[in-house]
Amino acid sequence: MPISRHRRHLIIAIDGPAGSGKSSTAKALAKRIKTPYIDTGAMYRALTLKAMRAGVLFKNKKGLVELIRKSKIELIGQDPFKQKVHLDGEDVTGEIREPSLTKNVFYVAQEPAIRREMVKKQRQMGQRKGAVMEGRDIGTQVFPDADFKFYFEANQTIRARRRYRELIALGQNISLTQVLIDQKKRDATDYNRKEGPLKAAKDALVIDTSSLTIDETVDKILAVIKSCRGRRKRLS
Repeated sequence: MPISRHRRHLIIAIDGPAGSGKSSTAKALAKRIKTPYIDTGAMYRALTLKAMRAGVLFKNKKGLVELIRKSKIELIGQDPFKQKVHLDGEDVTGEIREPSLTKNVFYVAQEPAIRREMVKKQRQMGQRKGAVMEGRDIGTQVFPDADFKFYFEANQTIRARRRYRELIALGQNISLTQVLIDQKKRDATDYNRKEGPLKAAKDALVIDTSSLTIDETVDKILAVIKSCRGRRKRLS
């Protein structure tokens, strides 16, 4: 899948495992520099929801590919922290975060054919107005030509605690121990899948967020961006 050589808009890629802080940081960064925010994970969740509703077996690759080709997934709203996820015109923002759906996302996300179709959609979205895009293969698969690439990592226990707080805030009844168990399983899937495995792009700046606040991480990213004089004008 070729990438446009004439792209004019800024693309900032942020990759990393769950709980590394990439979502919160990407939202804060996008809001600060007034650039669209794209949560690629939400897109996979929306497709998973549609597959569950349609009764399409997750091992039915052909059925899933046809499903994504006929799906309209939109990220609505200028404020990254209030962004809504629409699936074929329906607001599914809350539904895609349900535990019953979360456990099925990896069945969809690990399929190479699905990832290739999703990458097409994500590239189209990013090329419209630029984006701060976060996920697990943005700098390696979606936008290998991104203007800036960052890869987040953090201590596993700290990551689990962050994820635990997020889930509790969403009203989910889950223990920290279970979050850690689920996290290890998800890591194994993400790092070892055939298409778009989770890894840092060779030219990505790796940031350990274990002891950093969201604002500190954003400041670190902006310092890197602003130090590249030739690209400063893209932030204005």
